[in-house]
Amino acid sequence: MSRKHLKPKVRAIDWTAVGRRVRSLRGFDMTQADFASRIGVSQSYLSAVEHGRNEIGAEVLLAISREFSISMEWLLTGEE
Repeated sequence: MSRKHLKPKVRAIDWTAVGRRVRSLRGFDMTQADFASRIGVSQSYLSAVEHGRNEIGAEVLLAISREFSISMEWLLTGEE
């Protein structure tokens, strides 16, 4: 078997879907400002993330994952 058959299939990240998952994680009882403060970003950056206008760096993904006890896999793909 050749090595090219062993490479995993790379999928592009849907940043709009990631933003929707971040928004759902925030829920209705937490403001953007409160959520942003908990993960160490500005409210305007969080707003752009929730609307899919910004890609999220690894540091912010890790902060969300740790602060809210969810997997980075779920944040990026919606799958556990």
